[in-house]
Amino acid sequence: MAAPVMDTCHVSCCANRTPNVVSWGRGGLIAFGTCNSVALYNPQEIRIVEVLNKHTGRVNAVQWVHKQDCSPETQLVSGGSDNNVVVWEKQDGKFTACAVCSGHSGPVCAVDAMSLSSSQLLVASASSDSTVKLWTCSSDTVECLQTVSFGSGFMMDVSLALLPGSRVPVLACGGDDSRVHLYVQLSGQFQRLLTLTGHEDWVRCVEWATKDGELWLASCSQDCLIRVWRLFAKTATEPDQQTDAVIKMKENVFQVSGDEFAVTLETVLAGHENWVYGIHWQPPCVKGDSVEQPLKLLSASMDKTMILWGPEEDSGMWVELVRVGEVGGNTLGFYGCQMSPDGFMILTHAFHGALHLWHCDSNQGVWRPSVVISGHFNAVQDLSWDPEGEFIITVGSDQTTRLFTPWTRNGCSEITWHEISRPQIHGYDMQCLTMVGRFQFVSGADEKVLRVFKAPRNFVANFANISCTSLEKLLGCNDIADLPEGASTPALGLSNKAVFQEPPTEDDLLQNTLWPEVQKLYGHGFEMFCLASDSERTVVASACKASKPEHAAILLWSTTSWKQLQSLPCHSLTVTQMAFSPNGCLLLAVSRDRTWSLWRRGNPDSDTESSFSLYANTSKDTAVHARIIWSCDWSSDSKYFVTSSRDKKVIIWGHCGSGVSVGECEGESVTPCSSVLDVGDSATAVSICPYLCSDQSYLLAVGLENGKIVLYKWRPPEDLSSGADWSRCGETDACQSHTLTVKRLRWRPRPGRAGHGGNEEQAWVQLASAGADHVVKIFNIKISAL
Repeated sequence: MAAPVMDTCHVSCCANRTPNVVSWGRGGLIAFGTCNSVALYNPQEIRIVEVLNKHTGRVNAVQWVHKQDCSPETQLVSGGSDNNVVVWEKQDGKFTACAVCSGHSGPVCAVDAMSLSSSQLLVASASSDSTVKLWTCSSDTVECLQTVSFGSGFMMDVSLALLPGSRVPVLACGGDDSRVHLYVQLSGQFQRLLTLTGHEDWVRCVEWATKDGELWLASCSQDCLIRVWRLFAKTATEPDQQTDAVIKMKENVFQVSGDEFAVTLETVLAGHENWVYGIHWQPPCVKGDSVEQPLKLLSASMDKTMILWGPEEDSGMWVELVRVGEVGGNTLGFYGCQMSPDGFMILTHAFHGALHLWHCDSNQGVWRPSVVISGHFNAVQDLSWDPEGEFIITVGSDQTTRLFTPWTRNGCSEITWHEISRPQIHGYDMQCLTMVGRFQFVSGADEKVLRVFKAPRNFVANFANISCTSLEKLLGCNDIADLPEGASTPALGLSNKAVFQEPPTEDDLLQNTLWPEVQKLYGHGFEMFCLASDSERTVVASACKASKPEHAAILLWSTTSWKQLQSLPCHSLTVTQMAFSPNGCLLLAVSRDRTWSLWRRGNPDSDTESSFSLYANTSKDTAVHARIIWSCDWSSDSKYFVTSSRDKKVIIWGHCGSGVSVGECEGESVTPCSSVLDVGDSATAVSICPYLCSDQSYLLAVGLENGKIVLYKWRPPEDLSSGADWSRCGETDACQSHTLTVKRLRWRPRPGRAGHGGNEEQAWVQLASAGADHVVKIFNIKISAL
């Protein structure tokens, strides 16, 4: 295949909950760890440009390998809970894993690296196995140079630099003994020459900067303080100033191969009211022929603020220059912080993974919040498109429901997707949802209650602004005639009447974009597991976790009265997924008991219009699947449905050879219409595209437990045994795949790409996927080319 069949249109994700997981490169890209991947984010384009997959555990630390001349980096180092350090190198415009350093016996929590020569890299990594390891990496070899053990202590951060006026590496380590340890490489081995005391709690971050031939070291701690130290070469000609009473800071002196160096405490910065987790020097910049290091230090704290510090010009006294942060809300504080290469943007990531970005308005000198991407910070369990295909709603184990839509910026042709509302912030892990009309949905969590949410009027106004849809057109649709004004949140007594011209910031998402809960539905005995609604949006079906037949019944609800209509008992274990046929006549359910059931709606002319009765089902004897059936879906013409299972099989069912919709052939049984497709791994999600390929075959997407998504074309065969009815026509590559189980796949209900216009859009379809790796992805697929 020349051009990739699947083009990644959008990746939604957030930073992991560790302090050292974000790094801003001189080339403008922000690298951050998200679940088991490293995401490369372009803050100018506001989108993820590349995802690097190699780690098999959570990525805890990411660091660009900076160059002396401040040119864009070509190497990146990451450390993870898989105990490995991975070195990434840019080759042909893409980053690939060029070396894996394995040797730690516990998760890696901090990494740093520096170039020793054009081909050799020195890497330092700290791990919860109480060691710091030093590695040398060249193009084809990785060598563990040394292991420094700290007994029962832990080092929280490491930072590498070169001693002033030499090529001798110096390593700073900050740890749980409240000290900063300095190691210098002497005859090949790193030796501890100095221990800097003063902090009174765990040292969380250390970072070197080089200015005017001197090294500056900043350290921050859980004692809420930041200490700045200066390391310089002592000259033999310094006069003894014994005559004059000069107040001088105590010097810690050490010798390296005949040269004498001293370290003094330059200043202690007190301004934060909680643990300080991150510090970062403003990146050096090129001025003329020389590289200049500004003396500005950024710090981030659990008190939800970020401070930019620097010395006053006249007195040299270090003061607070800028303070930004959050007010109110139910968030915890900030972890690490980073600064853009030009110093005009500052970034931090919060406990719940959200990125916060501020930019300096150069005209007024005011710092303002900027639009950034956002995403779930735990597994994404379910997603749904709105009926018009203009936005998607997702639910996750992070106890949130999020709504994403495309946004066209002023003066920009590129369309980017953004979270514009967080309709539900819950106290239970979210599990499932279904849309009921455009601006209403039902969601289920790890509780026995179903909850119904309706968009407030101000959401419709925001949606119209951001998606460039006319408000009159939206307000004219039946769904929103009786919408509430807004849902208020108690934080500081603010109500969410805010109207946005652009995607809202994390603060606004947390407080001002909730949807009012209009109904609770009681009836299930255990935690909710799956939901579905019919095409007319009149009936909602729900099922909960079950280990006995009496709990495995499906409940049907009316969307007008929200009363329970029916209970459908058939399965003996949890119903894992349900789907109504597009013509609204049938409800399909698949279960952990390895069988499926089909329920037919009663005769529309009779009085009991909404009653469903069992039409067909498989039993233990007739079941083709030998393991749990995870997923199911219908073809758009209602003639076929598909099931996918842990037994790696995907099967299409219907009335073979009749060519009529399922349920319209009296006396005809429902049987497999396809050969059994073995997809090679547990098939956890399946979805049939609502539009046929150019050769009139059906297009299916299958999501696997290993995170890969595979596209297949299927045509009804003459002979089932031939196996020629399936053809594989595309799959996600290593960068596009999820790193954990694919939880849900959903095709856009309309042709074309959301947010785009024009006649050529008929050639495209969009597929949304939700993964256990916290990521939501949207793919563009050119159906005309398949």
